[in-house]
Amino acid sequence: MPVEFLTDEQAAAYAAYHGAPSRTELERFFFLDDADREPIEPKRRAHNRLGFAAQLTTARYLGVFLDDPADVPPEVVEYLAEHLDIGDPSVLKEYGERENTRLEHVRELRRVLEYREFAEAEGELREWVDARAWTTGEGPKAFLREELLEVG
Repeated sequence: MPVEFLTDEQAAAYAAYHGAPSRTELERFFFLDDADREPIEPKRRAHNRLGFAAQLTTARYLGVFLDDPADVPPEVVEYLAEHLDIGDPSVLKEYGERENTRLEHVRELRRVLEYREFAEAEGELREWVDARAWTTGEGPKAFLREELLEVG
């Protein structure tokens, strides 16, 4: 029997930007080093390079891929475009026009970021959450409340 720990508000806030990242967050999570640029540079069109970079850095910042990769704050888009020498950040709008490109990029990013399918890691994750939740003495609700406060 599933147990709901998240309120509707908490669920809606998960995996979403809450305003623009601070300058410190931009420099920490959205800076593109040589390893980041390696899979970005072969993309031929500016909107694909920018979209790929937006997905990469969003996954690094939020821990998930957005349903709409163009749904990032303008400050993030401008920051990435500047670092990729893309003069017109609005080209990101074109990124979602070809769904297969976006999906191919997600598959590539899963390899690059070494993400695993949930089914592969579920047992390990359950053990970790169980151990962490019960060490608080308050059970899993306290653990989730603590994690959500960090996110929100």
